[in-house]
Amino acid sequence: MLTWPPSTSSSRRSKSSGCKRRAGWGWRLLLLTLTTVLLPDPAVAAVGLDEAVGRLEAAYRRVVDLRAVFEQAAFNRTLGRTVDARGTLYLKKPGKLRWEYLTPTPQEIVSDGAKLWVHTPQLKQVNVSPAPQALTGPAGSFLQGLGQVREHFHVRFLNPAQPTDADGLVLLDLTPKRPEPLLARLILAVDPGTWLVRKAVVYDELGNTVTVRFLEVAVNPGLGDALFVFTPPPGVAVVPTPGARP
Repeated sequence: MLTWPPSTSSSRRSKSSGCKRRAGWGWRLLLLTLTTVLLPDPAVAAVGLDEAVGRLEAAYRRVVDLRAVFEQAAFNRTLGRTVDARGTLYLKKPGKLRWEYLTPTPQEIVSDGAKLWVHTPQLKQVNVSPAPQALTGPAGSFLQGLGQVREHFHVRFLNPAQPTDADGLVLLDLTPKRPEPLLARLILAVDPGTWLVRKAVVYDELGNTVTVRFLEVAVNPGLGDALFVFTPPPGVAVVPTPGARP
């Protein structure tokens, strides 16, 4: 199962060893601890779990493509270190993606559903490999997967007695029916006005997390397919991703 977003904490090697694939391509995010006890929002409290999941699925079934600014925090439990990143993402069904990292190091991750490119300008190198098959499947594609949540996940409210956080976002706790090492748990913070995800936290089996906040979200902006094809700039070395199958 391939998940999003890519992790910046292990996305590149030193110049001597070259660029390597972002470990896990998974959502690994740091879950924020809620310290304020609030009374449930009556409007949200009146929505049961089944209805909340149904509204989330319906919202993403209507999404063909999506553009958003993102803020990412990748937490490595072993090192006790968090790496922050920011950039813009573009998604399109089925299985197309483009992540443009501005910080901490400029990098592009692009897939047209057939090939996957990881371009690190600082290294003047792009790694290319066949796109993992899971990328186009409903469990791996963000847009398609959130349109079929109940098919692939066990779902509950993170706190049934308090289904929203301090910002009024509905908190859903998802466990894959077929767990993967890089996706053991997924927490979603959903806007009850639009039923779009505003924050996601991915846990892997080792307890590492990646937290992604989605800002300035544009739904169905009409993204062209050319956006998801990468053309190496002049002078950039094209290197097959180590271990990738042809």
